[in-house]
Amino acid sequence: MERKFCIITYGCQMNVRDSEAMAGILLQMGYNPTEDPEEADVILLNTCTVREGAEERAYGRINELHALKRRKPHLIIGMAGCIPQKDRERVFAKAPHVDLVFGVHNIHRLPELLRQAKEGCMPVYEVYRRPPEDLPRLPALRKNKIKAYVNIIHGCNKWCTFCIVPLTRGPERSIPPDQVLAEIEELAREGYKEVTLLGQNVDSYGHDLRPKVDLADLLTMVHDVEGIQRIRFTTSHPRDMTLKLIKTVAALPKVCEHIHLPIQAGDDLVLSRMRRGYTVAQYKEIVAAIREHIPGVSITTDVIVGFPGETEEQFENTLQLLEEIRFDAVNSAMYSPREYTRAATFPDQIDEETKKRRLWRLNSLQERIALEINRELVGTRQEVLLEGKGEKGGLVGRTRTNKVVVVEGDGFHLEDGDKLAGQTVDVFITDAGSWVLRGRLVKGSLVAV
Repeated sequence: MERKFCIITYGCQMNVRDSEAMAGILLQMGYNPTEDPEEADVILLNTCTVREGAEERAYGRINELHALKRRKPHLIIGMAGCIPQKDRERVFAKAPHVDLVFGVHNIHRLPELLRQAKEGCMPVYEVYRRPPEDLPRLPALRKNKIKAYVNIIHGCNKWCTFCIVPLTRGPERSIPPDQVLAEIEELAREGYKEVTLLGQNVDSYGHDLRPKVDLADLLTMVHDVEGIQRIRFTTSHPRDMTLKLIKTVAALPKVCEHIHLPIQAGDDLVLSRMRRGYTVAQYKEIVAAIREHIPGVSITTDVIVGFPGETEEQFENTLQLLEEIRFDAVNSAMYSPREYTRAATFPDQIDEETKKRRLWRLNSLQERIALEINRELVGTRQEVLLEGKGEKGGLVGRTRTNKVVVVEGDGFHLEDGDKLAGQTVDVFITDAGSWVLRGRLVKGSLVAV
């Protein structure tokens, strides 16, 4: 009888990559994937706790599955990821029907934990606070066959006052270059065209390795892997963005001209209370260096509004910074108090209505800025890596600067969209919105299928 699994993922790219590893393990165990929880024998929720909303959605979804569990007593429901790292055994109090709880450092133990859950009469719980020293390389079942995430460093040592990641993911631990390269070389043999090197703080890669190596060195090594056409990395921290790294990005043709560099706030006092370790002026200097050495670069960022104690004047400083720097995109969020973080104990919390109003103003401003930036690309020719058919027609791909492009026009048939995925083509940009570009295929740039 066929056995099936369903994995529901919340959160960042690191969680997506962890879910790919869980899927790879379950595939090796003889399970097949399904998107429908009704069909599944095993359902795993890979959870995020970086913001309260993500945590509430995860608990809400897992409690919705209780009715399915009553109809299918053999069903195994598991909660994985960052919520177990934070809530630990309290998960069972909030979701008593869960059969299996494991953390971000226990994914390699999934076969044994699942066996225990199936054979035992009690829920199975295993959450390591730190990863084991000899963590094995895990298989992966990736949905995308063009682009792949590759972990290069786990954890974070920064301890920003708003962030729970150091608690849930643990201290920084770099993956040795030979292991990273082995995974990327395998991806190249499988036909992948683009890799994104992942880490909570990817720029600090290698400080804990001997002999010492850094992200710039690793990018140079990855650049030599035949078959890989594009290389990206995320997420960077301003404190660790070096001139060496910037010049390396500029010098390596495969490394894309896109830097994601979270600022979080545009006011020095707020940044200090966040414990970010840089000033607005220092951040501007980094941006100036990036733009000086990498022509045409796109710079994106993260911003938190409504951090405890943020005054209207300090919020206006953030808006002014957006106007001045002109980011290509901003991942914005209202401040969300997280248990065990210093900022959650600050007495000067901001009310929800003020946070919502500030978020709306910031998003409206950034939408205008992004539209102005993208309109400057109309009439230009862009290199686009095709990813497949779009939901509303055309083919969808991304530029080297990570902008989404819908490609329309003669020269291809939509039914061939999946066959065309992985091709790099030239596209003449004809229209631009704040988040999506549109264009037509440049004649002769598409290889016949």
